[in-house]
Amino acid sequence: MSLGPAGVSLNPEQAENFEDMEKQFAVKCVQHMSTYWAILEKARGSKLRLTKMDDDIYEHFKKEFPEFDPTETINEDAMKSKEGKERWRNFMMAYEKKVDDYNFGTMLRANPKFEYGEKETIFGRYNLVRVHEN
Repeated sequence: MSLGPAGVSLNPEQAENFEDMEKQFAVKCVQHMSTYWAILEKARGSKLRLTKMDDDIYEHFKKEFPEFDPTETINEDAMKSKEGKERWRNFMMAYEKKVDDYNFGTMLRANPKFEYGEKETIFGRYNLVRVHEN
């Protein structure tokens, strides 16, 4: 499936939602979530190191999002606002050539006190972020 002419960059603010892409995203997301949850049942998220870059990514995250409190509920509206999307996009692009699937997407628990559920889950393109999984 093509998103447009080769070599032309995609403007995320004007991009359409492609049903097949959304389905692929959902399948991969649930696979990752299931694996990750199985790991979290055996070890604290704050102690996990899934890649050699985890510590660097986390330090970069804290620098770019100093207001983030991992013990509080994520403000999804702020995260998905025009300004919020731009901040996340800038953060993610630092890993374009360093992390596979850096922008494919992920599921976040909106509040670390609850398990994944329909009302507790946020879908987005923030595959790098797992700081909320303490």
